[in-house]
Amino acid sequence: MRLEGGFINNLSKVYGIYTLGFLGFVILMAILEQVGVSADAIGWMFVGFTIAIYALIGVLSRTMESGQYYVAGREVPAVFNGMATAADWMSGASFIAMAGGIYLKGYPYMAFLVGWTGGYVLVASLLAPYLRKFGCYTVPDFIGTRYGGNLARLCAVIVLVVASFTYVTAQITGTGIVASRALNIPFNVAVWIGLAGILFCSMLGGMRAVTWTQVAQYIVLIVAYLIPVFWMSNKLGYGLIPHFAQFDAVTRVQELEQLHNVVGSKPVESVAGLATLSVGINDASDSLMAKWKFFTLVLCMMAGTASLPHVLMRYFTTASVKAARQSVGWSLVFICLLYLTAPALATFTKLSLLDPNLATGIIGKSVADAQALDWVQKWSSVGFLKIVDGNGDGLLQINEFFMKGDIVVLATPEIAGLPYVISGLVAAGGLAAAMSTADGLLLAIANALSHDLYYKIIDPKADTKTRLVVARMLLLVVGAAGAWTAAQGLTGILGAVAWAFCFANSGLFFPLVLGVWWKRANRAGAVAGMIGGFGAGAWYLYMVQFGGMTPWLGLDGLRFGMIGMPVSLILMIVVSLATEEPDAETQKMVDEIRIPKGKALLDA
Repeated sequence: MRLEGGFINNLSKVYGIYTLGFLGFVILMAILEQVGVSADAIGWMFVGFTIAIYALIGVLSRTMESGQYYVAGREVPAVFNGMATAADWMSGASFIAMAGGIYLKGYPYMAFLVGWTGGYVLVASLLAPYLRKFGCYTVPDFIGTRYGGNLARLCAVIVLVVASFTYVTAQITGTGIVASRALNIPFNVAVWIGLAGILFCSMLGGMRAVTWTQVAQYIVLIVAYLIPVFWMSNKLGYGLIPHFAQFDAVTRVQELEQLHNVVGSKPVESVAGLATLSVGINDASDSLMAKWKFFTLVLCMMAGTASLPHVLMRYFTTASVKAARQSVGWSLVFICLLYLTAPALATFTKLSLLDPNLATGIIGKSVADAQALDWVQKWSSVGFLKIVDGNGDGLLQINEFFMKGDIVVLATPEIAGLPYVISGLVAAGGLAAAMSTADGLLLAIANALSHDLYYKIIDPKADTKTRLVVARMLLLVVGAAGAWTAAQGLTGILGAVAWAFCFANSGLFFPLVLGVWWKRANRAGAVAGMIGGFGAGAWYLYMVQFGGMTPWLGLDGLRFGMIGMPVSLILMIVVSLATEEPDAETQKMVDEIRIPKGKALLDA
């Protein structure tokens, strides 16, 4: 049965039944665990069941209508678009890696949380309502129509593809990590299984399928994220509300760090790319440089949020300009449910490992006993954890326990001694988070290449069927390339995501913002801004990351947008003022899109 108009009118009922069904499945898995079903079997059932549900939604949402494929028919209600946006946004970086970053590095990594959340203020105030009023299908569609000419459109496509591809490799990495542990298979095989699930969700129905799948994925990921944190807070005796209880837990972690001689210790060299616990919450610095690095990372993440095409595309699917603005508000509500919980999860997880009074505490205890733990053996077997008795005393020191931050959330239920069904639930949530964002990113890339490159530039006479076939073929090609890249393990999830944000803000932030708010911005200025900003940022990243150059003013590879953005802004202003101003029709169009009501310009 295909999804029809009645589905839109019954969304609350449909997803209410879906939520109850999913909770029923979790309860069934808990019962199976109690009667002796193996952890591996439960892991397979969690992964298989959730992927099957998402694939079913994708099949039911199949379409050959361009409006449905590209913008879900512009009929998605604000609340549900907010949920879909939250799922699209809360990627493997948010669900899997952010708490891990806070867990290992403490305060400095809170910059990701602040920047990603604050970016939605920019989205709501500067872009989302106005891009919806414009009525475009894709971000390059706006750039190409606002500034005119194929060169501006092509530049936007290139920036979009590079930023989105960098981001999608991080998400496929996330699906690989989840699948490798849940299914107990090698990571470089697991990424291809994750890709298969991602493509099932997006190939047949485009944005329509991705939208309704992302709503379902949000429900799974938020349930999976919150339950372990509330459970740990109560189990450890810190009360019912972990968001308040975490402050007492932080104090206890600081005491334990002193006990284990963390304070003042220097980071130990990593083992096989894994990190130790020796850099923790107490290592936040009050120095001017530390504050500068925090501020610049926040700024890069905020501007990146407002530049990422797969996020902005979500607001093209609402029924009106007003709904687009409301949708941003709902997005923030649903996102904050997870972001306000991440620091608590990181704190309780570290406490579970460090506290010798807890059954789960392993630091300071026997190395042999720690290595015999089931969760240590299984995460070690897939290459994400290692214990090394460096000084040979038989006791596990804090600098002898190595783990990738990317697995902190996924391993938390096992670290805290929770039932394995919670591990399966968290794995399902991590898979939902990574898949939902990967769906949106792959769709953004394929849509930009099929709509803006193939249809608008190469073959303007192509019919709808041909365009959608091209889009689906591109999904396969880009997805396969992303899985291959992810299997190489070139960088961690957070690192790849930071690069994606900086690529996007270096090339697109000011052409988008000035395209709405400065009528004098013209084609030459936009092209110069995109080429110059993106080129300067990419050059700086290469030189710092691979060329041996010392970072300028502490701006490392996570912050190269601080180089690209100023170059883009200066070039846009200077070149626009030095060349002919846009024609009267274009300037009138800019005035029109600033009025947050009425019909979309391209629909008028």
